[in-house]
Amino acid sequence: MAEVKGQVLVFVLAIAFIGCVVSYDRPPVRKNISILQPKQFSSTSPQQVHISAVGPDKMRISWITQSSAPSVVEYGTSAGAYTESATGTSSSYHYLVYKSGQIHHVVIGPLDPNTAYYYRCSSDSTRQFSLKTPPAHLPIKFTVVGDLGQTGWTNSTLQHIAQSNYDMLLLPGDLAYADFVQPLWDSFGRLVEPLASQRPWMVTQGNHEVEKIPIIHSTPFTAYNARWRMPFEESGSTSNLYYSFDVAGVHIIMLGSYTDFDPDSDQFKWLQGDLGNIDRGKTPWIVALIHAPWYNTNTDHQGEPESDLMKQHMEVLLYKARVDIVFAGHVHAYERFTRVYNGQADNCGPIHITIGDGGNREGLAKRYMDPIAGISVFREASFGHGQLEVVNATDAVWTWHRNDDDVSVVSDTVWLRSLSSNPACKS
Repeated sequence: MAEVKGQVLVFVLAIAFIGCVVSYDRPPVRKNISILQPKQFSSTSPQQVHISAVGPDKMRISWITQSSAPSVVEYGTSAGAYTESATGTSSSYHYLVYKSGQIHHVVIGPLDPNTAYYYRCSSDSTRQFSLKTPPAHLPIKFTVVGDLGQTGWTNSTLQHIAQSNYDMLLLPGDLAYADFVQPLWDSFGRLVEPLASQRPWMVTQGNHEVEKIPIIHSTPFTAYNARWRMPFEESGSTSNLYYSFDVAGVHIIMLGSYTDFDPDSDQFKWLQGDLGNIDRGKTPWIVALIHAPWYNTNTDHQGEPESDLMKQHMEVLLYKARVDIVFAGHVHAYERFTRVYNGQADNCGPIHITIGDGGNREGLAKRYMDPIAGISVFREASFGHGQLEVVNATDAVWTWHRNDDDVSVVSDTVWLRSLSSNPACKS
């Protein structure tokens, strides 16, 4: 507890030093929750286990031990029968007075699609995990949730997600809301482990992952990059902050709102190349994730360069590539736009969906601009999560599940048709 209090003090001093926090008039929120290390764990017990997809048939298993332990994963298709093993790497990081445990990353595979595997980490016989690989072909079901945090609302959202039979989770930034307090990263890892150890969680960063303090700690994304390693090298990216991958018949693009995105940047040039390499015969759907939304009728987060300038530079690239959907977070509410490009409804543009309502500690953003822009078709300031079921090469269904009343209620549903199947949008 003393360590956490010390980190909180560092957080307060850092905020005072940076002067970057904007105060919003938010409604009351539920209490923060903190998941401590179970007392029965030893210093080499694997914890904070989560998995991510690597290429078409591999998974990265990531976990933390408090002291040195082997970076080994043993796995197989029967519980307790580990016929395969793989070895990876481990590292740790320092952040001011905090030192992380050993962070392990091991890639296992090749794995069969749509198959359950059982595994254990660091040869620890006391903890066994299971995962299910995504399907190789459509249909596929995604859970989408942003700005998750660690509150009572987060717990409610995770409980609802657990009840859905999804194949992969997509998170458009703002994971732990640690905000310089590094033990909160550990708490978040324990909080999401029951879900994140079973299905691949594919994430990108938000503003709460930056954690940069001028002079004192000048390297941004230290904890995020160390803990949540994504398959960026496989897509030709040079940064963990932006990458892409294929799953079933969908090409997923994870973009970085808080790294350079102008036309001279590595990210911009990488995106151009990535979009140019897409084969719509193999991946008829394209989905992109950002953190700061390009379209937003909420009064919160208006006029930010991470939204406006990134849109100015990159929107045309996504439009010409006929990206189907763009998910964003940042604004703590839900909003769905029609197909849009350059501020106008456009049948060949992507649908933009803001889903920054996972359960963050800052509360909901309840004020919207009046009148409603003609391109905004549904908006509501409630906590929840979304599900995208891509049925086949032409059809998908999107549902948003509100959980303000602790019950997962479908509040918005829309059937989508892929732009690759629309003759009018052939480029």
